[in-house]
Amino acid sequence: MKSLRWQLILLGLSLIAIALLLWSQQPTAPQAGGVGLQPVSGGLYSEALIGSLGRLNPLLDYTNQVDRDVDRLLYAALIKFDQRGLPQPDLAESWGISADGKSYNFSIRANAVWHDGKPVTSDDIVFTVDALRSDASPFPNDIKEMWRQIQVLPLDEKTLQFRLPAAFAPFLDYLTFGILPKHLLGGTSVEAMQNAPFNLQPIGSGPFRFQRFISEGGQIVGVSLQAFEQYYLGRPYLDEVIFRYYPDSTAALNAYRAKEVLGISRVDEAILNEVLAEVGLNLYTARLPSLTLVFLNLDHPDLPFFQDVNIRRALLMGLNRQRMIDQLRGGQAILADSVIMPGTWAYYEETERIPYHPEEALNLIKKAGYTFPAEGGEARAKDGVALSFELVYPDAPGFAELAQSIADNWAKLGVKVTPKGVPFETLMSQYLEPRSYQAALVELNFTRSPDPDPYPFWDQAQIAEGQNYAQWDDRLASEYLEKARITPDWGERARLYRNFQVRFLSELPALPLFYPVYNYAVDESIQNVRIGPLFDPTDRFLNIQAWFVRAQRLQKSTEITPTP
Repeated sequence: MKSLRWQLILLGLSLIAIALLLWSQQPTAPQAGGVGLQPVSGGLYSEALIGSLGRLNPLLDYTNQVDRDVDRLLYAALIKFDQRGLPQPDLAESWGISADGKSYNFSIRANAVWHDGKPVTSDDIVFTVDALRSDASPFPNDIKEMWRQIQVLPLDEKTLQFRLPAAFAPFLDYLTFGILPKHLLGGTSVEAMQNAPFNLQPIGSGPFRFQRFISEGGQIVGVSLQAFEQYYLGRPYLDEVIFRYYPDSTAALNAYRAKEVLGISRVDEAILNEVLAEVGLNLYTARLPSLTLVFLNLDHPDLPFFQDVNIRRALLMGLNRQRMIDQLRGGQAILADSVIMPGTWAYYEETERIPYHPEEALNLIKKAGYTFPAEGGEARAKDGVALSFELVYPDAPGFAELAQSIADNWAKLGVKVTPKGVPFETLMSQYLEPRSYQAALVELNFTRSPDPDPYPFWDQAQIAEGQNYAQWDDRLASEYLEKARITPDWGERARLYRNFQVRFLSELPALPLFYPVYNYAVDESIQNVRIGPLFDPTDRFLNIQAWFVRAQRLQKSTEITPTP
């Protein structure tokens, strides 16, 4: 299973959002006791989704973000992850892991029921996993293959066990899929499920249940969800959540101004300044699970200087990354100093911050044995090898400007870089996978992967045919990653990942640039909205049960008698 860890590389448009979440912009939760406001049930929240309806089925929403947004409220999973990437109970109230890390036992909440009142059982989980790993499932092949190697055994109506072929600590990552009701879909093949009426009349076990579609001119333009009274974690305060579909963010903002909606699911560059100026519209910001970085081919036969850590460090110190963020990303990114996401349990807060310092970068290049002509210009070759290489990047908006800025920065260090844009498929098949590139500007996307598991990109075992595109051959770093992958102890894993991050920053096998962020707008009438680091945009609904519109003021303080 070690080779099956899914980390999809996506290269796309420049990502739009603001800087790190500022907790000061979060509304203060009301106090249950004392003078203040107490939330009460009632009211609705309406949100503009940018995209169109597909199928309201968690098995079929893998590539449709707006379907996943709706499904997040309709369906529940065995577990969910908090903002730090730690697993929390959802349908499962508890779980245990065997000493060898191969068996996981889960207990389903006794009060968990479907929206039609039927109990959620172990058979529902088994049924959903069987559908997920089917050949016809739209899930990625590596995920399906992983599940084919795992036994899912119902022990009784509310208890089940997963048996893995080998210890795999990131396994909990793969248990966040929405559970489907066997009593309604049992006997339906995955092929037949693609067009089943269920997808337009969904029954889940989440905090909200399907109520109706909203149609205009014979077209579905939205969907209405109603608070589920029997939700196992308690009824949400909101009575209703309405999602409406729009073609782009400008149309979504216009809908807000026309009072059609109270929120905008994604605030991109096209509307960011207008949203910031909109009175009464609060903007929430969070880090996305993505990292833009430059891979260096450490084993390229024509570029021996990449094996010199002084050269690698000089290249990073010579990049004015903050200026790139400000000028090329509109300030909508965060400086990266690790390949593990900040704000998560595995991130090492004291990791080294490498500053923009071109003078020190020149000193490091000189230390590596290169000299510079008195009149300036390109560094003189060492042993006949010039500091010159090609930087390949995805031929997509935003990346050409970034690649050129990188080349301009490095030219000031006497390093000659030739940017080259290619289609994404070509970048993968002709450059990264065959290890034929020299340097590559890419974006790593860890969506829906709260567990960091850096193993696929940086372990020695992944050099030949895996995703270790940098061909970083470091035994010490690999030992940290391999041990962290098989131990279920969170404290020990955090220690191992801390050591890995220190090692990575000391060696710099690749050059981290920045993490993109996500912007989300909600009208000020909606209270107690909170958003932290995201592992998927749907995580903005992590605490939607606590959102409220209506509240009553408590007139008297609640007196508490001290207990001896």
